[in-house]
Amino acid sequence: MSYIVDFIESLWLVTAQMAPWLLLGFLVAGLLSVYVSPRWLERHLGGRGMAPVWKASLFGVPLPLCSCGVIPVAASLRRHGASPQATTAFLLSTPQTGVDSIAVTGALMGPVFAIFRPVVALVTGILGGGAVQLAEGQRPAAADPDAASAPPTTGGRVRAVFVYGFETLPRDIGRALLIGLVLAALIAVIVPPGSLERFLGGGIVPILVMMTVGVPLYVCATGSVPLAAGFIHAGVSPGAALAFLIAGPATNAATVTTLLRILGRRTTIIYLVTVAASAVGGGLLLDTVFAGLDLRMPPLHTGHAHEHVGWLDHFWAGLLVLVMAWAYRPGRRAADACGCDDEPCPTDGRGATMDRIVLSVDGMNCSHCTASVERTLGEQPGVRRVEVSLDQARAVVEGEGLDPTSLAAAVNELGYAAQPATA
Repeated sequence: MSYIVDFIESLWLVTAQMAPWLLLGFLVAGLLSVYVSPRWLERHLGGRGMAPVWKASLFGVPLPLCSCGVIPVAASLRRHGASPQATTAFLLSTPQTGVDSIAVTGALMGPVFAIFRPVVALVTGILGGGAVQLAEGQRPAAADPDAASAPPTTGGRVRAVFVYGFETLPRDIGRALLIGLVLAALIAVIVPPGSLERFLGGGIVPILVMMTVGVPLYVCATGSVPLAAGFIHAGVSPGAALAFLIAGPATNAATVTTLLRILGRRTTIIYLVTVAASAVGGGLLLDTVFAGLDLRMPPLHTGHAHEHVGWLDHFWAGLLVLVMAWAYRPGRRAADACGCDDEPCPTDGRGATMDRIVLSVDGMNCSHCTASVERTLGEQPGVRRVEVSLDQARAVVEGEGLDPTSLAAAVNELGYAAQPATA
């Protein structure tokens, strides 16, 4: 019974430890989602030379895109004119960090780790993009221009900031974050502090072990932080934890498959080698920094650390729980394209009924996935209206002269599995 009580207390205290910084990260992420659009990125990531690589790496570091959401965004960037090297740099730097994950890293692992992590992500993107440029040369894609959309009103922008930051993003990362918190609390309760130090305390071997652990996992940059903090609590070195945080979000089967499709085998190999080199090199360098400066990681709050948590921390933890509950509230679902399946589809304004195509789309995991699918389908010839449902794993397309096979092929280019389905 005491283990259950200790687990619940540890889960709450770890949540309180990171809650204010995570909420701040949600707010900044909302601002970025409104003011840094895919079209804005596309304008800066085209062209030749290393400038787009630097921009792609730099832009990717703060964006709150998880390991699944970055894939379709990168595929769209490539299709709209981004070079292979810029696309690779974006794929390398973006999933490792984000403003929300940087904030949580600072809360659970200290300021040095929080600064070091995005720097490594930036360097990783630059190195990988530079290597692709040397290997592939200049191979720009033909840009597919988009119609410029009118900027929303100030009130609309403010609402969009809060909808994304405190509803969409929490819903995207909520499950992964909860799993990370639960595992961190379990480690804090079950594993004595420092017990793994003699096995995984320092050197290149534990870094390789933690990198290997992270490679097959499908984790997001924020959700993996509590788990990494739990590993450090158990005795893993900061460098080994960093290797886990690099390899986990940056590598998974979906990423590799999409890379092979949109950039080719050579670029995919460069990508994987860059991730491995950054995980090992960054881990060794971080351990050297901690040893040279005699730094210590902040303690992971457990059930015996009540004296370190004040009433304000409990308030922020409660507010975070409310935000998560709101994001997952019952009845929240995406609407169908027509708004009513039992009624006729709308007309084109001249009395003619528009075509209505339903696609089943497997592989979508977050709002960035649905946004990319919606945007890609909306760019296809004859399309007038698109609605994508994450919960139902489908897309409903309306327009004139629609070809279901072509629509499915356009979605498949983003890395998903789409096929025509019955409405």
